[in-house]
Amino acid sequence: MMWLCYIIMIVVPYLLGGVNTSIIVTKLKTGKDIRTMGSGNAGLTNTLRTQGKAVAGIVLLGDVAKAVLAIWAVRLAFQFIGGVDTTVLENGMNWVGYMAGFMAVVGHVFPVYYGFRGGKGVLAAISAIFTLDWRTGCVLLAVFIIIVAITRYVSLGSCIASSLYGFGTLGFVYFMDGDPAGIVCTFIAFFTAALVIYMHRGNIKRLATHTEKKLGEKAK
Repeated sequence: MMWLCYIIMIVVPYLLGGVNTSIIVTKLKTGKDIRTMGSGNAGLTNTLRTQGKAVAGIVLLGDVAKAVLAIWAVRLAFQFIGGVDTTVLENGMNWVGYMAGFMAVVGHVFPVYYGFRGGKGVLAAISAIFTLDWRTGCVLLAVFIIIVAITRYVSLGSCIASSLYGFGTLGFVYFMDGDPAGIVCTFIAFFTAALVIYMHRGNIKRLATHTEKKLGEKAK
């Protein structure tokens, strides 16, 4: 039944990741599509700028929950359907969780429910990272906070922190833990980071031209 587990690994996180709390809550509150407001991004930062802290808090909880749920749903499927505990390093299957996290981010970015137009995947990614390896998550979160505190640019902090994801996984999971699937986990981490950074290409252009909005600035 391992073939069923691999299907679940791809499909379930993608479908869960595609449930966009920002779009849903904004639609319920205003009757409008968040993607037509502010920066046009269906994510936490744009929700905060256009809808306020209360709605943004709901989006925060929703995006965190779906990434965590996606990874654990896949892990449980492998354990109870495939008979393999993917959290035991000696089994060499830790990469399954990383793939589930990646697919949750893909679902968030390209949701089938919303015409494949979602958010940029930052919150889903960092939630998945903390679920997979809290050490890497703490390092990336610290880098993000420091960059944003200094520059006030959320997008810059997101891109710099994302770029370190693969290196953190390589250091902690492969070298420190000696995970036999560490290299595969590292490659998946780099792919995840690349996707998040790619989704920030518009922000990167605005950063280069000094037109990017800083944290706290209201969307027009």
